[in-house]
Amino acid sequence: MPTIAQQTDARRNRTLDDALAEARATYVARRPKSKAQHEAARTVMPGGNTRTVLYYGPFPICAASGEGAYLTDIDGHRYLNLLGEYTAGLYGHSHPVIRAAIDAALDDGINYGAHNRMEAELAAIVCARFPSIELVRFTNSGTEANLMALATARHATGRSRIMVFKGGYHGGLLYFGGGGIPINAPYPFVLARYNDVDGTRTMIAREANDLAAILVEPMMGSAGCIPAEREFLAMLREEATRAGTALIFDEVMTSRFSSGGAQSLDGITPDMTTLGKYIGGGMSFGAFGGRRDLMRIYDPTAAGAMPHAGTFNNNVLSMAAGVAGMAKVFTPEAAAALHARGEALRTRLNAVFADAGVALQMTGRSSLMNLHAVTGAIRSVDDLAGSNDAAKELVFLDLLERGYYMARRGFIALSLMVSDADLDGFVAAVKDVLAEREDVLAA
Repeated sequence: MPTIAQQTDARRNRTLDDALAEARATYVARRPKSKAQHEAARTVMPGGNTRTVLYYGPFPICAASGEGAYLTDIDGHRYLNLLGEYTAGLYGHSHPVIRAAIDAALDDGINYGAHNRMEAELAAIVCARFPSIELVRFTNSGTEANLMALATARHATGRSRIMVFKGGYHGGLLYFGGGGIPINAPYPFVLARYNDVDGTRTMIAREANDLAAILVEPMMGSAGCIPAEREFLAMLREEATRAGTALIFDEVMTSRFSSGGAQSLDGITPDMTTLGKYIGGGMSFGAFGGRRDLMRIYDPTAAGAMPHAGTFNNNVLSMAAGVAGMAKVFTPEAAAALHARGEALRTRLNAVFADAGVALQMTGRSSLMNLHAVTGAIRSVDDLAGSNDAAKELVFLDLLERGYYMARRGFIALSLMVSDADLDGFVAAVKDVLAEREDVLAA
């Protein structure tokens, strides 16, 4: 016979399930056009989807337009967009400076098949901002950037193995949730535990003779905004140097933490850095760069140079938008202000959760954060094993109905267009959700 505690848990689970079923039904009823669009898309794309991260059941919203910090779906619902295009949308949907740069670029022609002035200008900005980057090359995505950085490290060291971390995401072919996926790039990977100083140190020493690179996010983004502890990153720097291994910071997301990224904020300089997302002004963009001796292998005037092609590596729209955004909008002062705004929001939300007595918390750093339905410290993906996914989905759906859009998994990336008043409204909406769902979200 079940104990009283087990019976209580069962009633709570049924109640949560009932609330979630009700929220899903409301979601479906209010979005018939998004539902129809999804069903049509399913006939030509697997699951109606060409970008897995955007899918959630029973079907995702279909956007019609975006302006500033706001998104409107094809059913006419308007949302404050707190997802920020998974950090690529730093400038919001329609920043006037970015728009003007793109319009001017279009006036001069889209494709050149030649060098252009803006690529060197954007490269100069990147090299000046990020301590580790002496020379840089551009790609079309963060995935490409990480693959190129790994290939560079393997070539430079003459070694084959790559250390990554459980739960890490470095692009569509470099995903290590659950330890990795079958379609990952076919490199020999060594899987370590994030923020495990002693265990990782031991693994590096054991693999040193064939360890080409250590690829790490200064904060795990897709895994749930789990920040690296400075002691952990410092250990990686020390041991990579000792082993002759290239330390690569994947700053595709964390480069926004300061004008010089997480590496500048923490004072730890890797051998190489990968970038993407907003640095191309919200256009398709990626970059990899680092020490001069590592990057010189791509100098076509040098003996034995390696080729690195890519028709759109220096595409006019990304170069123009990138220069405008980095030089005129995301200045060091703007980066510092965004960092402070994100830190304040996360602190406010965690205070709201504590006051409400719910098993919810926000992890993250700077302007990136993630909602988790779990108690206790979160230092690696192992600490998320008991997270209550149903509770997170309920909060997500309830916030959508109040006009706030974030990732289904709870991810938030603030854009520069989100105001303090917008965030005050968001915090009030969270309080309202917790008050309404007090009976099913109580810890």
